[in-house]
Amino acid sequence: MLHTTDYYVESAQSIWLHLNGFVPKVAMILGSGLGFLADQVENPITVPYGDIPHFPIATAPGHKGQLVFGTLEGQPVAVMQGRMHHYEGYSFEEITFAVRVLYLLGCRTLIVTNAAGCVNTQWQPGDLMLITDQIKLFSESPLRGPNLSQFGTRFPDSSHLYTPRLQQLAREQAQSLGLTLREGVYFYCYGPQYETPAEVRAIRILGGDAVGMSTAPEVTVAGHCGMEVLGLTLLSNMAAGILDKPLTEAEVLAAAEAAKDRFSGLVRACLSKL
Repeated sequence: MLHTTDYYVESAQSIWLHLNGFVPKVAMILGSGLGFLADQVENPITVPYGDIPHFPIATAPGHKGQLVFGTLEGQPVAVMQGRMHHYEGYSFEEITFAVRVLYLLGCRTLIVTNAAGCVNTQWQPGDLMLITDQIKLFSESPLRGPNLSQFGTRFPDSSHLYTPRLQQLAREQAQSLGLTLREGVYFYCYGPQYETPAEVRAIRILGGDAVGMSTAPEVTVAGHCGMEVLGLTLLSNMAAGILDKPLTEAEVLAAAEAAKDRFSGLVRACLSKL
């Protein structure tokens, strides 16, 4: 049971021993095939998840499972090179554990990325999407259980989980780079199976533009902590039933590789203007 402040504090204290006084301000959670951004961090300090007390281990393909601290575009960052998912067997509390630890270390801004299926039939694989909101209806909340008042209130507002000023920053930077940036709603599903065509049709009716297996739990906890959040999605494939072909993990990773220059360029441009 992780729902006690002591566990978060112990993890943060363990990480502090590696940082030699370095204080991160921006946390970054990198999704499938997008961990290359951590390789661009200057003067990196790497801490494997397995070396941190109480920290879950990432097991998904394309997720290295380590924290990288250092400087990127002049910002002191803490980069999660790989995230945890509910489909790996973790509770929502465990999935979001790192967000609170990074908050204790000094992070007040979260940049979260993912690769997701494209539900909006007007868009195409390879597009980048700014997340303006999220839908997470059919699962328990990562805030379930005793409220940890050190992080936030019992009933936090979720009107602006994705910070409007950071959304505008992303729009401006995409325009300056000549990039097309879609804007839409991210719909969270458990996985690990991809959604059925009927589920994708339902997601579209409910207002989802992209569907994926991560992000929403972490952003919920970041919002509880009062962190500012910028969310960016790589639309790696058309969701089930839109095209007459099966979905594969290889397709997701290949799309991430093809988009790495555009994606990293946008994230770095946003970082430089924070």
